[in-house]
Amino acid sequence: MRIANVNGRATVITDDGLIDIAKASNGSFSSAVDKLIPQIAKFEKWFGSVHVEPDDPTTPSQIMGSGLLGPVVESPSQIYAVGANYHDHAREMGLAVPTSPMVFAKFTSSLAGPNSPIPIPSQTTDFEAELVVVIGRGGRMIPSEFALDYVAGYCVGQDVSERTMQMAGKTPQFSMGKSFRNFAPIGPWLTTASSVADPNNLPVRCNLNGATMQDSSTGEMVFNVSQIVSYLSSVVELQPGDLIFTGSPSGVGQGRTPPVFLQPGDVLETSIGVLGTIRNECVEA
Repeated sequence: MRIANVNGRATVITDDGLIDIAKASNGSFSSAVDKLIPQIAKFEKWFGSVHVEPDDPTTPSQIMGSGLLGPVVESPSQIYAVGANYHDHAREMGLAVPTSPMVFAKFTSSLAGPNSPIPIPSQTTDFEAELVVVIGRGGRMIPSEFALDYVAGYCVGQDVSERTMQMAGKTPQFSMGKSFRNFAPIGPWLTTASSVADPNNLPVRCNLNGATMQDSSTGEMVFNVSQIVSYLSSVVELQPGDLIFTGSPSGVGQGRTPPVFLQPGDVLETSIGVLGTIRNECVEA
């Protein structure tokens, strides 16, 4: 199931059109995507037991380019990210494979929709295609074997990074360098966990101005989704709606010779398997 934020309302995206969730359920389920997240499993069960016709004939391809889509979670309590979490990315950067997840935060003010423009603040702004996990159930000390039960679904994300600030000072400033305005676009919708057979086997691709920059698979991840969720919960209490950027594969701009960084006028297209595509134009900051 695909659930999107369409003009601020939780909406099911079907091949035949759009279904406004609150209207279809006569208010039994919220129109707010954030409030719907903890109810995903209950909603899917209800939706499977009834027949609901689309109330808007707009197709998935039409809605993707409409400019109506907002972030699949609007106000997450926490946005986590995992660095150097792909074997191929670690190799291209000359980094040792981490022995435990390298975690940092992206601040919530960096969150953006799937078609939002990305203001470019410097000459060293980079792209990183990432699978984003959306937490559906909160908790601490979640065993790895049960971790996927706490996931509401998945979406496509870009961990846009300003490399100069990221590495400024004796202690790298990862969170600051990755939290400029619109540096965390996600979407185009939430694909529920029940619709993703294996989150650890999804193709990941990023195109810049039509040229393929990244082309890999989540199978290259050092720590898989279950391990990441379990590890985070061993320290923090995960909350419904929390987002986890799970790392980026090889092909990032900084890892190229010569480096390739984003400039105003560039167009980023990021795709992950069955999850869809987000498209972001780069603009002057």
